[in-house]
Amino acid sequence: MPGESFRFIHASDFHLESPLSDLDSLPPHLREAMAVAPRRAAQAVFEAALADNIDFLVLAGDLLNPQAAGPHGMSMLLDYFEQLHSKKTPVFWSAGLADDPKKWPESVPLPPNVTLFPKNQATTFPVQRGGRTICTVVGRSSDGQQVLHVPSYRVDPTDDYTVAVGYGTADADALAEGRFDYWALGGEHNRQEIDGGANAAAVYCGSPQGRSLSECGAHGYSTVDVDGDGTTRVHAIESDGFRYCNVQLDAAEIAALGDIRNLLGERIARLQHENGSRHLLIGWDISVADGETLVSIGDVEELLQWVRREYGHGNPSAWTTHLTICPPRKYPASWTEEDTILGDFLRAAAKHRKLDGRDLNLMPMTEEHPGLASTTSTLLAEVAASERMEVLDQATLLGVELLRGGKPNLVQKS
Repeated sequence: MPGESFRFIHASDFHLESPLSDLDSLPPHLREAMAVAPRRAAQAVFEAALADNIDFLVLAGDLLNPQAAGPHGMSMLLDYFEQLHSKKTPVFWSAGLADDPKKWPESVPLPPNVTLFPKNQATTFPVQRGGRTICTVVGRSSDGQQVLHVPSYRVDPTDDYTVAVGYGTADADALAEGRFDYWALGGEHNRQEIDGGANAAAVYCGSPQGRSLSECGAHGYSTVDVDGDGTTRVHAIESDGFRYCNVQLDAAEIAALGDIRNLLGERIARLQHENGSRHLLIGWDISVADGETLVSIGDVEELLQWVRREYGHGNPSAWTTHLTICPPRKYPASWTEEDTILGDFLRAAAKHRKLDGRDLNLMPMTEEHPGLASTTSTLLAEVAASERMEVLDQATLLGVELLRGGKPNLVQKS
C-alpha cells in the first residue's frame, strides 16, 4: 500500500557563536552585515520552516554553543521553536560537539515539539499527520566523537520511510549499513551528498553561512520532498548573505590581458554575475611564474588597497580578504648570470635556498633601526624553520621587483 507524500527541512551547523573569519580587518561599511550574517542565515531556515508547510524540521548538530552564543542566540532558537510548536511542527535535533546537550541550561526547557536526541543511544519517533504515520525518524546526539557510529543506529525494521539523523564523518559503505532511506547529517560545513550512503540520499547539508576561505561557495540547507511511493527529491536552498571565494590566477592569464588590474576586475565581474546579490569575500592566490612566463605586478600592498577601494564598497560588495603572491622558485638563467647587482642577488638567494634557509640571519637588518625594542628585534630576526623557505622566496621576489624597477608584465624565456 503506498504511503503519503511529505516534506521536511534538513539543516545543520548554524554555529551561532562563531563570526565570519579570514578577515584582517572589518570594513566599516560591512561591519554590521558581517556581524549578523550567521544569525540571518539561520533565521532563513526557520522562516522557510514556518512558511513552506513542512511536516517536520531536522537539525543535525552544532547549532550553537549556549555559553559562547549567550542569551541572544538561545532566545532566537527558543522563539522559533515556540512558533513551530504553535503550528504543531515537530523538530528533531541531533546535537553535535558545540551544542552538547549537557551545555544546554536545565533551567531553560525546550518546547514539547522539540526532540533533543540522547547521547547514549539512538531513539525512534513516528511522525504522524491526521492520525496516520507518514515516516519514522531515528536519531542520536554525538557522544563526543568526530566519527558517526552507524552500528548504534540499529533499530527494528519497518515499512515506513525512515530518516536517520546524525552528526560526524562517515563514508558511503558505513552509512549504507544502516539501511535507511535518508541520512540527515551534520558536522561538515560544506555541502556534500554521498552516493550510495542510503536508499534515497545521504546528505551533509552544510552550514547556512560559510565562515572562512575553507568554506567557499554556496551555503544553505536542504528541503526534502518524498512522494507516496518513496521517491525522494532533495533541493539545496541557498541562505548565505556573504560568500567566500578562492581565486587562483597564473602568469599566463596576467600576460594575456596585459595588466593584473584588468584581470582582477574581469574576474570580480564574473564572480558577481555567478553569485547574485550577495556580498563576496575573495582570497586571491597569484602565481607570477608559469613555464617560460614571468610577470611583475608591482607593489602588492598598493594593489590590495586598490582592489578594495575599487570593488569593495559597492552594494553588493566584493571585498578582498587577502592577496597572496606565489613567487617562482626559478628565475631566468640569463638574470642569474648577469654581472650586475641583480645577478649577485639571485646567486646569493640560490645559495640560501640550497641550505633550506638555515643560514638566514636577519638580526643585522634590525640593528639598522635602533628605535626597535629588543624583544621586537628578536621577533623580527628569528624565522621559524617551517617558514624560512617562504620568507626567502618572498624576499627574493621583492628584491627582483626592486632591482628591475618594478617593470610590469615582463615575459622572459629561461
